[in-house]
Amino acid sequence: MASEFQRTKLTGMFLAFDTDRNGHLDQADFQDLAARWHRLPRVAGDPGLAGRVSEVMLGWWDHLSAAADRDGRVDLDGILAMVDRLPAMLDYVNATSDAVFDAVDENGDGRISRAEHRRLVDTWHGQEVDTADVFELLDRDGDDHLGRSEFALLWAQFWISDNLAAPGNLLCGPLPG
Repeated sequence: MASEFQRTKLTGMFLAFDTDRNGHLDQADFQDLAARWHRLPRVAGDPGLAGRVSEVMLGWWDHLSAAADRDGRVDLDGILAMVDRLPAMLDYVNATSDAVFDAVDENGDGRISRAEHRRLVDTWHGQEVDTADVFELLDRDGDDHLGRSEFALLWAQFWISDNLAAPGNLLCGPLPG
């Protein structure tokens, strides 16, 4: 069962996913989320990447819809129930991490810069988010970039970890206060 910390952490993501602000998620919210990602320059210019992004974003709705109510909607508790299943779904978590990494690695150099990370956060949330000093906490080796394996670890920590000290908790921006 998801902890209170995970509830707090994922409440921000729930609100970001609820694009029509109706208090629950449905397939249209995930279509809107995929559309946000398609506006990123690298995704817009690469049909193969656009397909991967759509596949993972809409694929998460497919996984979540098992927890949907009779009206095809998912509330925050449905998201938290999915979190409990994520450790058994690491292949899909990693595929999502790879697609997101490629989407935000605008120059294709195999690294995510501070500016690219900022675009990731803003894209997830659908608005500008003050990321303050978050990047410094994520970039544990201090090289001013996040490599693919570094990002994959942070991604898994964000979605799965219950450890308050895990730096990946901040991958999608500051935690709700």
